[in-house]
Amino acid sequence: VNGPAIEARNLTVGYGVERVVEGINLSLQPGEALALVGTNGSGKSTLVKTMLGLIPPVAGSLDVLGGKPGSRPKRIAYLGQAHTARFVVPIRAVEVVRMGRFAALGLTGRTSAHDRQLVQAAMEHMEITHLSDQPLRSLSGGQQQRVYLAQVMAHEADLLVLDEPTGGLDITGRERYRELLEAARARGAAVVTATHDIGEAA
Repeated sequence: VNGPAIEARNLTVGYGVERVVEGINLSLQPGEALALVGTNGSGKSTLVKTMLGLIPPVAGSLDVLGGKPGSRPKRIAYLGQAHTARFVVPIRAVEVVRMGRFAALGLTGRTSAHDRQLVQAAMEHMEITHLSDQPLRSLSGGQQQRVYLAQVMAHEADLLVLDEPTGGLDITGRERYRELLEAARARGAAVVTATHDIGEAA
């Protein structure tokens, strides 16, 4: 990315005429991390949805990866809340992680050795290789969260947007998550994390 990964000027976010947060000015460079901290209902998820292009800005301007929010979906990895066992079909853990490569491949793309290597490395990092063939919905909440974090890692995106990413994770899981963020930033990815946990934000 040339220039900031995210740039907001006098941004107001909300729904229609309802203003949730006003006067946001920020510039997030490649390799930098931004933590959005606040209680539930403080507007963190609203700002995240605006960054992703899921809802339009109410006022002001917002550029994401040099374009309008939502215009560069292949270059963004998003981990939302309330995704636990959202799959009705019995999908295996490894298939969920492979979805992290779909954006790079397109619908008709064949997975390459490189793609398989990224998936394997992500699963090894999050220590879930032994769960590869388990149906996602048979896993505990913390194990599912590790699967989704491995999916984010396999994506190799320029921007990671994570909403309450450590929910359900144990101490080891949180440590692996921190390493994942450090590795992403080291390769030049920008990271936005929404959390109500001051310790995690720090």
